[in-house]
Amino acid sequence: MAKDSADNPPRAEEQVGLGFSHRQILVTMSGLVVAMLLAMLDNMIVAPALPTIVGELGGLNHLAWVTTGYVLASTVATPIWGKLGDLYGRRIIFTAAVAIFLIGSALCGVSQDMAQLVAFRAIQGLGAGGLMVGVLSIIGEMIPPRDRSKYQGVMMAVMPVAMIGGPLIGGFITDNLSWRWAFYVNLPLGAVTLILCWITLAKLPKGTGKAVIDWWGTGLLTIWITALVLVTSWGGTQYEWGSAQILGLIAVAVVGFVAFIMVERRVAEPIMPLRVFKSANFSLSGAVSFISGFAMFGAMGFLPQFQQFVQGSSATNSGLLLMPMMIAAMVVSLSAGQLISKTGHYKSLPIIGSVLVTVGLALFATMDVGTSTFVSGIYMVLLGAGMGAMMQTSTLIAQNSLDLRDMGAGTGVSTFLRNMGSSLGVSLLGAVYTTHLADTLTGTPAVAASATRMTPQLLRSLPESVQKLFEQAVTNGVTALFTWGAAVAAVGIVVALFIRQVPLRSAVKPQAASTDAEPVAVSS
Repeated sequence: MAKDSADNPPRAEEQVGLGFSHRQILVTMSGLVVAMLLAMLDNMIVAPALPTIVGELGGLNHLAWVTTGYVLASTVATPIWGKLGDLYGRRIIFTAAVAIFLIGSALCGVSQDMAQLVAFRAIQGLGAGGLMVGVLSIIGEMIPPRDRSKYQGVMMAVMPVAMIGGPLIGGFITDNLSWRWAFYVNLPLGAVTLILCWITLAKLPKGTGKAVIDWWGTGLLTIWITALVLVTSWGGTQYEWGSAQILGLIAVAVVGFVAFIMVERRVAEPIMPLRVFKSANFSLSGAVSFISGFAMFGAMGFLPQFQQFVQGSSATNSGLLLMPMMIAAMVVSLSAGQLISKTGHYKSLPIIGSVLVTVGLALFATMDVGTSTFVSGIYMVLLGAGMGAMMQTSTLIAQNSLDLRDMGAGTGVSTFLRNMGSSLGVSLLGAVYTTHLADTLTGTPAVAASATRMTPQLLRSLPESVQKLFEQAVTNGVTALFTWGAAVAAVGIVVALFIRQVPLRSAVKPQAASTDAEPVAVSS
């Protein structure tokens, strides 16, 4: 292969892709970088504020839905935004997604109860789905594959900023301003994104007008996913597992899923092309993506509860205490990428990652009210290192298992599976947490009644006996959810063992319609 543009970056006046010069691409990417930061920062900022939000608004049973509603809406909306971009052009659709995200952020900030907050978080999630797919689609449309790798480092810089800065910003806002600013902070960033993108994306194509949106598939996807998440959220908490409500939701999920599969097999442009699952490596990497999403959001969503209520950390400090996990995930992810690019070997990484995640979650399950921040920090490093080894590698394996015609849709399916893991992880582990917390407080009706509005500050003002009891209840809930999380992660070890080492290619080779052949494409 000739020594080309990979070693000789284009000069500012050289034309790339759709006639964009190197300078124009960098200017355009300035808006995309802010948009990516906006999408990634949101959950990181909100996590340290959750104990205070739940305490002020009440509704402990809805805690998981503050995150689940957002992730679920984002998951379902992502493929729709992609199709709308094909139909009407990336510029108008992307800016519309940013606008919806900002409207949702503003509404979240004025929420008066948990029901409103969950609903407005769903609106935020609808917009967020368009942010992520919009950035990836615009880069794919603006920069040809041969030149794309030269600009990917710019987007990678967003990850550490969001992962490290988000919890710190969220904690500082909660301690020094109001939790409502965890949502209002999106508004100035979003305004900058809107202005930059509207100006810099004017050169993109206006859309073909020929895209066909799989509305039946989209509707059925929304129905069965929502029913499934409701089953995991409400089963055993708000309703008995054998109740008519839960059994009805299970029936809706099963019927909706079967109908969805039937529709996707027949429509011309399915929202989720089923042929991608004929590759064993793709299916296995999807399962790893699901499990990594389950573990990541389970840890992120509930660790601040233990840190603030039991370990006595402020919201700012709980953000700082999450840094060992975030830094470990970032360092291992980047190192894994470098290792794969040099050696071409990746099979061992999802296995090692699954083992580390399982061990990390199992160690969290051993915590008690006396566990120090130093000890829990060590557990976080193990968990973060495992997630870093799994997340990037699972995406690479998925892309390496796809034909060119399925590259975009297949990558979307892989992202969808990770988001589904996140949604189910938060809802299922949230149900485990609230059930064990409530069970511990059953013998003390007064404390149980105040649990839904308990904040770390309020807890410190109560008698010591009440503090000890509530701390034990939180600990019981957290250790129970991590026990279940470790069990799920252990399944990931078994799944990862079956992934095959298929040689990585440096280019995409066209392939016939046969879908059971082994991978032909990869990111270089």
